[in-house]
Amino acid sequence: MFPTERPRRLRRTPALRALVAETSLRPSDFVAPLFVAEGRHDPTPILSLPGHFQHTVSSLLDEVKALRHAGVNSVILFGVPERKDEVGSGAWDPNGIAQVALRAVRDEFGDEVVLMADLCLDEYTSHGHCGVLRADGTVDNDATIELYAKTAIAQAQAGAAVVAPSGMMDGQVGAIRRALDAAGHQDTVIMAYAAKYASGLYGPFREAVGVEIAGGGDRRGYQQDYANRREALREARADVAQGADIVMVKPAMTYLDVVADLSRELDVPLCAYHVSGEYAMVKAAGQNGWIDANAVAIEQLTAVRRAGADFVLTYFAREVAEELGR
Repeated sequence: MFPTERPRRLRRTPALRALVAETSLRPSDFVAPLFVAEGRHDPTPILSLPGHFQHTVSSLLDEVKALRHAGVNSVILFGVPERKDEVGSGAWDPNGIAQVALRAVRDEFGDEVVLMADLCLDEYTSHGHCGVLRADGTVDNDATIELYAKTAIAQAQAGAAVVAPSGMMDGQVGAIRRALDAAGHQDTVIMAYAAKYASGLYGPFREAVGVEIAGGGDRRGYQQDYANRREALREARADVAQGADIVMVKPAMTYLDVVADLSRELDVPLCAYHVSGEYAMVKAAGQNGWIDANAVAIEQLTAVRRAGADFVLTYFAREVAEELGR
């Protein structure tokens, strides 16, 4: 080693490390997932997501206000209806819980908040799948994307600036884009769950939205196989070609290679979803005193940004934003 070759010089103080840091992490890099439940008088804690709730519309507005105070200006809403049916009709009902909540947030905060809506049917179907089922129990792709298009229009009319189709149906983005444009919502952004894997890390989310897949089934027939990497790029390119403005990788930490691939190959903004199971594992280890949960959360979210995500959808949004602001 040459005497002058001493990289550690740049690590000596916090100020030096901040000056030369290759990756930043700011509250504005986060999207906060929020759940709003129909027919509740008080917010209900979600046991497997400590610190998160099935909100009432009133407590939802309070949470959005607290997030904005911490510097988080983007939220995505998930509706939890009282009643479900075979086709998930609550998803596009103008008076359904998601649309009621979207209107409330829009009326309260306007364009001060980037208001996103998850676009899927699983929270609303009695069988827990992301689409309409055929007689043999498989999902009917083409019938499903027609309902996604109806849902997108309902969400845009209720105030969503961004709709986020998450069902992994073939052609979903094109169907939604055509429907939005025809209904006069040309400025509504589509953030496509382009690479959503059939992961074991979604358990706490399913508790949060009250989803149980009928008959002990799964979604491997339409979500991506976690053994595959190249397939993600093909899916994402197809979504961009159909009109996606933003693409997403889900989950985040166990798919950083995919995040890096899409960041390198695509020219649209990239989101990664640090999912409920990733959050729950960190929180559980922290509560047991095995790790410093806040430090690990910041490390993981920085890693997601370092891999190439332009922003991160994370359950840590508020607490990490508050930690960064101290």
